[in-house]
Amino acid sequence: MGARRTGRERALQALYQLEMATATTAEALESAWSAAEESNKRDPDAVRFARELVEGVQSHRDEIDQLIERHSHNWRLDRMSRIDRNVLRLGIFELKYRPDIPRKVSINEAVELGKNFGNEESSAFVNGLLDRVAVALNKP
Repeated sequence: MGARRTGRERALQALYQLEMATATTAEALESAWSAAEESNKRDPDAVRFARELVEGVQSHRDEIDQLIERHSHNWRLDRMSRIDRNVLRLGIFELKYRPDIPRKVSINEAVELGKNFGNEESSAFVNGLLDRVAVALNKP
């Protein structure tokens, strides 16, 4: 698995933990890495990318959440599963604040996170909402 995919997975796990318990970003990331099978061999690029994602989502969370609410049809943020909500936050952060990551990559990676960590409907839900947000943001 590539460094960025691993970083996204650990970032998702850390964001989930930050919603569930009182923890710092560093504590949540450490917990995500420690729980992983490859915890003893951390790729420095994956560690850095995960930290950038979690810190970025946390610092822009209000704006990201507003985009989710604006573009979701018949779903309030608080009614979404924690996994779906945090996958969307990661995807929107990449779409809006990471011009180095192509739209297609951000959406595809978020869909994969939805498949791997969410339920049966997660990937389709994530794909549709992120596509609408990307169009609204004029992300190439």
